[in-house]
Amino acid sequence: MRIKLKEKSEKLKVESERLKVYLLFFFFSLFTFYSSLFTCEAKVYIDITSPGMKKMAIAIQEFSGPSGHEVPEIVRDDLEFTGLFTPVDKNAYLENPEQAFSQKNWTPLGVEAVVKGSVRGTTELQITIMLYDVYEAKEILRKEYRARKELLRPLSHSIANDIYFALTGEKGIFRSRIAFIRSEKEVKSLCSMDWDGNRIMNTGLEGNILLAPRWSRDAKRLVYSAERNRQWGIYLLDFTSMREKQVYAATGTNIAGDFFPDGSEVVFSSSKEGTPDIYRMNLDAGKPAKLTSSYGIEVSPSVSPDGKYIAFVSDKGGSPQIYLMRKDGSDVRRLTYEGSYNTSPSWSPKGDKIAFSGRTGGNQIFIINSDGTGLAQLTAQGNNEEPSFSPDGRYITFMSDRDGIKGIYRMRANGEAQQRIIPKGMKASGPRWSPN
Repeated sequence: MRIKLKEKSEKLKVESERLKVYLLFFFFSLFTFYSSLFTCEAKVYIDITSPGMKKMAIAIQEFSGPSGHEVPEIVRDDLEFTGLFTPVDKNAYLENPEQAFSQKNWTPLGVEAVVKGSVRGTTELQITIMLYDVYEAKEILRKEYRARKELLRPLSHSIANDIYFALTGEKGIFRSRIAFIRSEKEVKSLCSMDWDGNRIMNTGLEGNILLAPRWSRDAKRLVYSAERNRQWGIYLLDFTSMREKQVYAATGTNIAGDFFPDGSEVVFSSSKEGTPDIYRMNLDAGKPAKLTSSYGIEVSPSVSPDGKYIAFVSDKGGSPQIYLMRKDGSDVRRLTYEGSYNTSPSWSPKGDKIAFSGRTGGNQIFIINSDGTGLAQLTAQGNNEEPSFSPDGRYITFMSDRDGIKGIYRMRANGEAQQRIIPKGMKASGPRWSPN
């Protein structure tokens, strides 16, 4: 018995150390960049809200120095996926990367903006980038970045963010991350990755059943569900203290739902009284308040960005449909009427749209206005579930089995540019986009 307890203690110690390493690297990669802004002009070159918006032709040249190829490639991929930019083929360039910017070298190609840069150092990188307006023949952004070589990818995403902001006036989402559950044999692991599927990190938190990771609005915590010691519990991973703690456990099935905006409360579903119902709980008090009560199944609560409403799934009308209610459980109304099986609601950051999974020729991702209008189907291949919006609401991550194995995908919020972002052969589910 002592041997078993000792083995269990050692295992917990190893898992704790793995979690600390993960979290230290996670925050190190978020905050250890140094950057200085030399010049920047506040002018919007692309109005992303305009329905007649035209893509901007942009040239992103190779940077001089070590890693001068890697950084532009990452920046190019980031900007191209947005659907707002058309990177010009580098084989068409008339100007070498070492040459000074000259308007006459770009106007014949129809290029509107040019990115140049340099990389110095091998272990400690110093990168300088310049962004030029071709039409007005002027520099509109010059910035210097410093970071260690192993942080080249997040640094490149920061560069893409700054270019995106300089041209659109909007914050980029290229430094955001996606939490998900990885399945390997019989073990599930809580992981996260960059928005493009790179830098996959395993927290070291594992279990035979692990579900529904949800970010707090400040991205400092995750709430999720796990079955441990034959009991379903709801757990909280706090990145600040680098600790995991159980916040709720009861008989039956308990599945995490979402944080309220201030982070002090969560919603979840629990079958502790029989059929699953929706509960709201203050994390400090730990006493759940029941919000729904019917003979049907009520699950998958998702809190609106302003914290005033909760979207959830109920079959009290005869089939699973999306409903809305106020945060206190009042004013319940049905949102979806098309289809006989609609689940997994997820709010857009502005609260004007809800993405969900509906069954039609397999499970597909749909989007609908929060007033019930504007229903649109976004996917059509394979089974697609668990949608989650990016911080700016312009993109959606989701789970799909279209390649024969469940994996994490992303697409633009209109359904364009659907692509798998985790390695083929890796089984994963439950993606959730970080709020920043």
